[in-house]
This record gives sequence, C-alpha cells and structure tokens, in this order.
Amino acid sequence: MYLKKFDLTGRRAYVTGGGRAIGLSCCEALAEAGAHVIIGDISEGVAEEGRDYLKSKGYTADIDIMDVTNTDQVRTSAEKMAREGGVDILVNNAGIARSETPAETVTDEHWLNVIDVNLNGTFWCCREFGKLMLAKKNGVIVNVGSMSGFIVNKPQEQAYYNASKAAVHHLTKSLAAEWGGRGVRVNAVAPTYIATPLNEFVKSKPDMYDAWINGTPMARLGLTEEIGSVVLFLASDASSLMTGSIVLADGGYTCW
Repeated sequence: MYLKKFDLTGRRAYVTGGGRAIGLSCCEALAEAGAHVIIGDISEGVAEEGRDYLKSKGYTADIDIMDVTNTDQVRTSAEKMAREGGVDILVNNAGIARSETPAETVTDEHWLNVIDVNLNGTFWCCREFGKLMLAKKNGVIVNVGSMSGFIVNKPQEQAYYNASKAAVHHLTKSLAAEWGGRGVRVNAVAPTYIATPLNEFVKSKPDMYDAWINGTPMARLGLTEEIGSVVLFLASDASSLMTGSIVLADGGYTCW
C-alpha cells in the first residue's frame, strides 16, 4: 500500500532546467517511478545530453526548449503540453546564483537577472502550467528553493540570491493556499550546498569550502540524487496531505 504511493505510472512530469545536475536527478527519479518526463531547458544541447543519459538508464524522455524568463515561450510550452496530453507534475528547478557580489556593488542587471530566473521564471511556469492543472482539478508543483531562503549564507555575499529564494518559498505557500481547494498541491524543497557545476567555483576557494563544510553538521555537500529523492516524494501521492510545505534538505546546516 505505501510503496504504491510513490508510483507515477501514467503521469507526465515537466522539469525546468532538467538537462543536468539537480534537474536531471529529478528527471531520473520521476522516470524511475514510472512518469513520462519532459526535460525543459534553455539549451537544446544540454537537454539532449539529459535525454541521452536517461536513455542510457532505460528511460524515455521528451525535450522542450524554453527560457523560463520569456513569458511567451512559457505559454507556448504549456500550450504544447496541453495538446500532447497535459502535465501532472511540474518541477520548477531552473535557477542561477551569481554569488560573491556585495550588495552595494550589485548592478541593476545582476539583480534583475537573478530575480528574473529564480522568482519570475518560477511564477510564469506555475501560472501557465497551473492553468492546465486547475482545469482538470488535479496536479502537483514542486519548486526548488534553497536553505538560503531561511538563512544568510557565509562567507559569500549574495543578497539577491537569498531574496529570490525566500520569495520562491512564500510564492509556494501563497499558491498552495489559493489552489489547495482546487486539486493542485504546491510544495518546495530547500537544498543545502549541492555538488553541481553551479558550485564548482568553491574548489578554488578552500576557506569558503571549509566554511560550508564546518557549518554543516553532516560535514559534506549534498548530492543531486538526494534532492531528486525529496522531489519524488513531494511529486507523489506519498505526500498527498502536504501543500505549502518547504522541505529542508540541508545536512543540518540551518540547525546552527
């Protein structure tokens, strides 16, 4: 009875930024549970690499080239999905960090770029794909937030990123409140530092790496598949009573 709640057979899942790193692990987790996965990505090459990886694991997937900051492209993708069978699960994973810029030196372009991808892009996708779910009174949205939405990271300065992820968390709760009675659940996962290309820069900064590790009770970076597992739980019926939840997967970082 309980394991069956994780079964996603017959469901369609769209993952933004799904071609690599956390997004690809989300795709793999959902595919392993039986979902038909659509890899949404701004880069056709990255999306194809992700599809090839899933194929090597025995799964099939479609790709959709879409910039989450472009409302016309998001709307077009949602309309395309509607014609092809709809979407049961949306994972808003696309995001950027652009860390290490003090607030007083952040340019307008820098601030707006991070907010546009992390917050606006998440909302545009929730709005357009959410319409499809609301129309059939069923669906699940999982947003990828961050522990940075709860705490201020150190030693890197990234007020813009922290603000964007805190906003994603509250957007998650707001949509959950609006749509909970209409059949659509909205939750988020808030990861710690994950070993991905986004965090490759820390390898050349031993003091920063040590601060990250020493600030984490589990004393390590997270793995992409550890976030994929949480996303699978939130996307499945195993979490059927949950909406508006922000699930920390931070190795204990926010305990201190």
